[in-house]
Amino acid sequence: MSEQNHHEELVKGIAGQLKPIMDKSEQALYIYLDDTHKICNKKFANLLGYNSAKEWADIDAPLADIVEEDQAAVISAYENAMEKMTASSLEVRVKNIKTGKVVKTRMIMVPIVYQGHLFALHFLSRV
Repeated sequence: MSEQNHHEELVKGIAGQLKPIMDKSEQALYIYLDDTHKICNKKFANLLGYNSAKEWADIDAPLADIVEEDQAAVISAYENAMEKMTASSLEVRVKNIKTGKVVKTRMIMVPIVYQGHLFALHFLSRV
């Protein structure tokens, strides 16, 4: 199995494992392995103006949805999650692709492991 296929299987597996959370959480959320391998719930896709979770997952530049001034903080929180295994809570402004409207959110990012691979799990709530 190629690395690409392996990563796709990992994302499907973790999404299946966390399906009850993805379906029932009141928060928008996404699970991130890398720019290509990620998945979100419908609430997250709707928050950003995508027609479906798949539409968002198919983009290769997820930081483009975050206001440019907030991108460095998200990258720093991600690095802390991946390198130091620490969770973060930060205010992040995201852009809705349909309306162009900026939405203020509180993002909670936590590191999680699935089948020996490190992912970042993000929960977003409107502020």
